[in-house]
Amino acid sequence: MTTFAQMTDDTIMYMQGFTGMQDQATYLTAGINDSVLSLAVADTTSISRGVVEVGSELIWVDSVDSTGLTCTVPPYGRGYRSTTAASHASGTRVVSSPAIPRGLAQKALNEAVQSIFPSVTAVGTTTFTFNPAVSTYEMPTGTEGILAVTWETTGPSREWVPVRRYSSDGTANVTDFPSGSTISLYDAIVPGRTVQVVYLKQPTVMSSESDVFTTVTGLPASCEDVVRLGAAFRMMSFIDAPHLSGLSAEADFSSNMRPAGGAMQLGKHLYQMYRLRLEEEAVKQQSLYPARSHYTR
Repeated sequence: MTTFAQMTDDTIMYMQGFTGMQDQATYLTAGINDSVLSLAVADTTSISRGVVEVGSELIWVDSVDSTGLTCTVPPYGRGYRSTTAASHASGTRVVSSPAIPRGLAQKALNEAVQSIFPSVTAVGTTTFTFNPAVSTYEMPTGTEGILAVTWETTGPSREWVPVRRYSSDGTANVTDFPSGSTISLYDAIVPGRTVQVVYLKQPTVMSSESDVFTTVTGLPASCEDVVRLGAAFRMMSFIDAPHLSGLSAEADFSSNMRPAGGAMQLGKHLYQMYRLRLEEEAVKQQSLYPARSHYTR
């Protein structure tokens, strides 16, 4: 089961390469809350005044005490650059001037999760007990369409019979149906039997690093690389930004090692890979859930 943290690491690896840029890092020797302005670290030789990353939070360090092994943070330094100030446990990795911040990678991953719809959709399942006096039932919030409707027969056969006559409404009255989505059944179903509805929904974005990709998003595990590629091509073009204006002659000279436009070309390649995999996943989902004809009455 791949977590949000693992997907973030894999995406950053796409961007940095397997043996290329190596971040300078140490770790916290004492836990901190979301407002502490002093960081106790194991080693200060790789840290200087500037930005450090702790977990997914960027922190601005104002000064470093190499004797006391502490970093002083100004009042504005926590949750730097729109990241979220958070508590971090002792032993958490501290990265100095991260080439690709984790928060940026996670934002790009969630953007890729959202943009994958409607080519590939998340799939959900809901059940309810059939009541012959009720024809319309509430569907979960976010239902975008119906894939299949079945009901469980009586007896030991354990057969699920397809419902042939039904209709769905994505603009239902929210007073009667708070989710705003309903399904109406018109088949002759045995009272008291369980009805199962398989439905389409938009993928849900991840928030915690421990979130499991398939569980939270609702997407199949085979979509993991599609989302990683979608995040990577979104970020890749911004690597060219430092080439637009060198801060010094030395900076201009060193930037020739990576000519302007190189990252853009790689971004285009990643986008082509993303589009190819997205099309493959769309075809796979269509084969798993083929369109079924049904009647509304």
